[in-house]
Amino acid sequence: MNLHQFRFVQEAVRRNLNLTETAKALHTSQPGVSKAIIELEEELGVDIFARHGKRLKQVTEPGQHILESIQVILREVANLKRIGEEFSSQDSGRFSIAATHTQARYVLPSRVARLRGLYPKVQISLHQGTPEQVAQMLLEETAEIGVATESLADYPELVTLPCYDWQHVLVIPEAHPLAQQQRITLEMLAEHPLITYHPSFTGRTRIDQAFAQRHLTPDIVLEAIDSDVISTYVLHGLGIGIVAEMAVADDSKPGLVYHPMGHLFGSNVTRVAFKRGIYLRNYVYEFAELLSERLPRKLVHKAMTGHYEDYAL
Repeated sequence: MNLHQFRFVQEAVRRNLNLTETAKALHTSQPGVSKAIIELEEELGVDIFARHGKRLKQVTEPGQHILESIQVILREVANLKRIGEEFSSQDSGRFSIAATHTQARYVLPSRVARLRGLYPKVQISLHQGTPEQVAQMLLEETAEIGVATESLADYPELVTLPCYDWQHVLVIPEAHPLAQQQRITLEMLAEHPLITYHPSFTGRTRIDQAFAQRHLTPDIVLEAIDSDVISTYVLHGLGIGIVAEMAVADDSKPGLVYHPMGHLFGSNVTRVAFKRGIYLRNYVYEFAELLSERLPRKLVHKAMTGHYEDYAL
C-alpha cells in the first residue's frame, strides 16, 4: 500500500464517489484511480467501496474504518511536511487564511500587514467564502486558519476558539425620522424597509431571531454580503441598513448616522478555527495573537492538544 492509494480513496469520497472527477482533481487518469483502489482493497482483503458494475455506490462498513485511518495518516504526512518547512526555514513558507468577506475586508488587513512586517518571506493566500466554505477549506487543508462569525463551531473536526465580540449598527440617512431617536425599538424598525446581510453572513441569524421573538416581520428589501454595498443603497434611499460595527468603525460615510443596536440584537462572537490535529507553524500562532489578545500561543497550543473545552471567553 502507498500514499497515492490513500489519496485516491480520500479524494473519491470527497468527490461523491465520482472517479472521473477524482482523477481530474488529482491530475491522473480514471482507470489509474480505479486500479489503485482495487489493488489497495485486495491487499487489505476487504472492499472499501460497494459497487454497481464499475461504479462506486457507497463506502462499506470496513471502508469507513479504513477511511478514518487514511485521514489520520495523510494528516500526519502533511504535519511532517509542515515540521520540515518550519525547521528548515523558520521565517518563510506559504500561509493560507480563509475568511468571510466582512472579516477579510474590515478585520484582517491591518493584521496581515503586521504579519508581513514580522515575516516578510511568508507568502500569504487569502481565500474568501461563506462560513460553510471557510469550514470546508479548513477540513480540506486548503487553509490553515479560518475566521468567521457563523458555523465554525458546528464542525467537530475543527478546533474553534472565540476571537472577539461585536454588535450590529443601524445605518440611517441624516434626514431619516429615526436618525434623531435616542432609543430605537424593533417595532420602529419593522415599520421601515431594511437592508442587511444575506442570511448566511455576519450575524444575520441574530437579527432574524430578534424579530421572530417579538412576532414581527421585518421588511427586508435588499440582502448583500458587503457592508459598503448596504451603506451605498441606504444613501440612495432604498431603506435603512443593519451592518457589523467593524464595517463602520473607521469608514463612516458622509450623510449617514450610526446607532449601535446591541440592545436589540445582542452580541456576536467571531471565531477562529483550525483543523484538529494539524501542526501549526510559528507564524500561524503569531497571526492568531495579532487577531486577538484572547488567543495567545499558549492557549491556542493547549486547544490544539485537546484542551479546547476549558477555554474561557
